[in-house]
Formats: sequence, C-alpha cells, structure tokens
Amino acid sequence: MAGRRQYNYDDEIDKKVVVNQNTLKHLLGIYNFILPYRGYFVAGIICLVLSSATVLAFPYFTGQLIDTSLGKQLDVGYVFTNVIKIPRDSYQFLGKDINMIASLLILILIVQSIFSFLRVFFFARVSELGIADIRKTLYQKLITLPITFYDKRRTGELMSRLTADISLLHDTFSITLAEFLRQIFIFIIGLAICFWETPKLTFFMLAVIPLLIIAGLFFGKSIRKMSKKTQDELANANTIVEETLQAIHVVKAFTNEFFEVSRYRHSLDRVVRNALTTATYRGIFVSFIILSIFGGIVAVLWYGVTLVENKEISIGELTSFVIYTVFVGGSIGGLGDIYGQLQRAIGASERVQEILHTDSEFDIMLLQPPMRFVGNITFDNVRFTYPTRQDIEVLKGINLDIKAGEKVALVGHSGAGKSTIIQLLMRFYSVSHGQIKVDGKNIQEYPLIAYRDNISIVPQEVILFGGTIKENIAYGKPEATEEEIIEAARKANALEFIESFPEKFATLVGERGVKLSGGQRQRIAIARAILKNPSILILDEATSSLDAESEQLVQEALEELMKDRTSIIIAHRLATIRKVDKIYVIESGLIVEEGSHEKLTNIDKGIYSNLIKLQMLEV
Repeated sequence: MAGRRQYNYDDEIDKKVVVNQNTLKHLLGIYNFILPYRGYFVAGIICLVLSSATVLAFPYFTGQLIDTSLGKQLDVGYVFTNVIKIPRDSYQFLGKDINMIASLLILILIVQSIFSFLRVFFFARVSELGIADIRKTLYQKLITLPITFYDKRRTGELMSRLTADISLLHDTFSITLAEFLRQIFIFIIGLAICFWETPKLTFFMLAVIPLLIIAGLFFGKSIRKMSKKTQDELANANTIVEETLQAIHVVKAFTNEFFEVSRYRHSLDRVVRNALTTATYRGIFVSFIILSIFGGIVAVLWYGVTLVENKEISIGELTSFVIYTVFVGGSIGGLGDIYGQLQRAIGASERVQEILHTDSEFDIMLLQPPMRFVGNITFDNVRFTYPTRQDIEVLKGINLDIKAGEKVALVGHSGAGKSTIIQLLMRFYSVSHGQIKVDGKNIQEYPLIAYRDNISIVPQEVILFGGTIKENIAYGKPEATEEEIIEAARKANALEFIESFPEKFATLVGERGVKLSGGQRQRIAIARAILKNPSILILDEATSSLDAESEQLVQEALEELMKDRTSIIIAHRLATIRKVDKIYVIESGLIVEEGSHEKLTNIDKGIYSNLIKLQMLEV
C-alpha cells in the first residue's frame, strides 16, 4: 500500500516537451478550433498591437515631461498638430508645454486602457467559444470510442484530458498567445527605440543585463526541480490519507490506526525536509536576484549619469531609457515564463489530439434507421484473445445456436469465458476467429447503434446515474412518455417502493444509486430494460448479491422481462436457471456440457452436477 500512487493530473501538466516544428503542429491543429472565430481573433491582435504601441509611447513622453520641467524648450505642439491631428486652436488653452505633455500622457493612458479592454474582450470570446467547441468535440469522441480504448486508459487520465489539459489550452487561447505576441512586440520595438535614442547606454545595458538574466533562469530551474520534488512528496502524503479514509473499515478492523498515523507522519516529515531545503535555496536565489538585478540597474544608472554629466544625453532621455529598460527586461522575463507555458500547452494539445485522432466505433452524427431482430443467435467456432492480453486465448472455439425466444444459461467457474461471450455479442470487441450471427447475418455487417438498440443487459452490479428515478428508467428510452415509464416500473416490481418515497419518481438516487438498496437498484435496471423492449436480453448474475426477499421480487420482474424475447443468463446460483430451455457449461474457453437442467444433473461426475452438489441444491 505504501508504494502505491494514484493518478496525478499535475504529473502530466508538468511534463515539458521540446518546442520544434513537429510539436508545434499539434498546437496549430488545436488552433483550428478558433478558425470560426477568426474575426474576433484578428480584432484582438489589432487591439493588442495598438495597446502595446501606446504603452511604448509612455516612456518617451515621460522623459519629455522631465526635460520640459528642467527648462528645455520642446515643440510639443508639433506632436499635437502633426502626429495626433489636433488643430492648434483646440489645445492652446493648456498653455505651457508641461501641461500639454501631461495631457498627452493622460490621453495615452486612456487610449491604452480602451485598447487593452478590447483586446481582453475579443480574446476572451475566441477562447471561450473555441474551448467550448474543443470540449464538445473531445467528449463526443470519448463517447464514441470502443471499449478497447478504455481498457488501456485510466479514468483519471481521461478526466485529465477534459479538465487539466483543456484548462491549459484555455489559458493558451486567452492569455499565453496574446502575451507572447505582446512581449515580442514590446521587446523588439522597445529595444529599437533605446538604440535610436541612447545607443551608448543601450550597448552598455546589453553587456550587463543578459548575463544576470541567464544566471537567474539557470538558478530558477534548479528551484523549480526542488519544488516539484516537494509537490511529489506531498502528493504521496495525500494519497496515504485518501487510501486510509477509503478503507477506514479495514484500518479499524485490523487496529492499524497507529500504523497509518506513523506512515502519514513519516511522509510529512519528508515533505517538510524537502520544503525547507527548497526554501533555503529560494532564499539564496532571492538574495542573488536582488543583488544582481539591482546591481545591474545601479551600473546602468551610473553609466547613464556619466553620460548626463558629459551632456551626451538629457535627464529626460535617461528616465525614458530606464523605463524602456524595465519594459524590455520585463518582456524577456515574461517570454521565459511563456515558453514554459507553451511547452505545457503543446503537451496538452498532443494528448488531446491523440484522442481526437483515435478511430471511433461509429459516426455519432450519422442517423441509422431502426430495425428489429427476430432474435436468432449463432456462434460459429468463435475464438478470442483480449487485445491487452495477447498471450492468453480466452475462447477456444465456441459454437452456440440459440433460437429466437429461447432462454439459455451460461454456467461455469469465474474466468471460464462467460462474460467474454456476452461482450462479443454486444460488439464491445471483435472476434479473433470465426463469426457471430444474429438472424443469419454476421453482426459486423449491422450498423452498430441500430444493432445495440436490439440488445439490453441487466448487470450484477447496477450503476445508476445521479439523477432521479424517472431519468434512470427513461435512460432505456429517452423519448418515453410518463405512462410508459410508470408501466415499466410496475412490470419490474418497482412501482410500490417508488411510490413510497415522498418525491416518488422525482427521487434523487445519489451518485451511482447509493441512496437505493441493491434490490431497488436492480429493479430500476430491469424497468429500464423493459422500457427499451429489446429483442435480445442479457442477465449477468442479476440476483447473485441480493437477499431472499429482494431476490424473489427481482426474479419475478425478470420473468416478466424475459417473456417473448431471446434471453441469455449468466448465473452462479443455479437455482435461478432451472426453467431455462438450455444450459451451456463453459470451462477454459470451451463448451464442455450442454442440455436442460434435468439432463445435466443426471451426468455422472459432470461439471454441472458437481456444481449443484457444491451449492447443496435439492434436485
């Protein structure tokens, strides 16, 4: 138990991928979902460029404002009249140049705020609509994938695709892409302005700052690795809590409270040790950043002041340069973080694309005309090996001939192949050799949805959806009327207990039907099957886990359900199959005995008769 670890969404999110032409194709494939909203996308890009451009004008005019306050004469009116096209008569009331520049700065802020709002608005529409389309498409794909796909995947992994991976892509659509373009624009234009205005100071800055940034990135990578290790240890500690609470009855039955507390305490101790080590390095890192970055700023300021003293640049130009440097430095730091987000987004897009490119069982949008089976079933020398267990042949040449309306039972030890026969009939898997026919036609030739519409199954472990009783019964026929639902419940011996609830058919059954007893769940499942009205009925040990009273009620409901339809029953409790037309005894993937109950009980040393003796049945 101590070594077991549950599926962790963060493990996959934190996986980095190499950003290259091939990996970018996966991300671009996801971006196809925003093509229907490219108008909003283009509008967002335009607003992004305009908002970034107005931001970059801010440092320049700030420097102009400072130089004007120191007495430097500037032709600010030229900017108003020729750049932003305001007639001179409209702004002469402002008076001094300093007032004009301050007004221009306020105008820049207002314009920048408007474009920033529009940028966020347009990108939000693109991301929300595009991500909704991805979610719909991905869920539709998951629903239509074959059982073989789910045999190779964990539920937590698939939930991660719909939650964590889609959230990453949502951030990429709404934030990462816009920020990437914005930072690139600010970096290139800001650096170009610095070279144009103060080339000497720019060359000095480029000789100092990049080395500090590279050192900071290298140091930060080590910190992230240690933080990840701390998160892993915390995940292990949380797994201990989850497992213990899920199996609390076992813990108490074996009086292992002290053992579990000790196990959790030792796990938390490892968390604390890793966290303290990480905190120590983080403290050193913060000190290094403060010392190096501010040291670099001091060096740039020192050189800048020297240029001011030599009258090579003005104080305003130095101020503009410092602000531009902050912008450029911020864009470099932002690009590092965006690159990490881009790596995670590419990983998410690869995992989503893997599902989207998996072949579905059927086209959910293709309407299939309904059909009705007579109910004849033939297994012709059927052999089968599960795709995930190629070394074990489960069925080794099964031959069955079931007539329409017959009731047959499959009997045998666990692992003999009974459930596999049912899964092949349901077309959850394809046979490895031989063929299965229904009404004389290979089942692979029927449209899948129309085929399965003719088959219904009542399993041993009934799983209900977390809605109402009415919704669960109607799942067998979503368009059913209220009268049909009530009649199905009556035939399933479920109407009495349903009517006893205050909310009656509107009663919520809870997650997986936990608010109902086992017998009540079985009768809801039978009502659901009755409502579907299948040609072929499968009962998979439907009464094996019930008490005597519930079993009698369920058995009566099953008798009603089996009327006038081909029925296949898997049963361990042999008393429930005495009245069937034929019994097939399965052992090691072969039919070793077949016949009626009376015939099989008279076979001396037969497997069926031996099973009856073991169950102490009166024959």
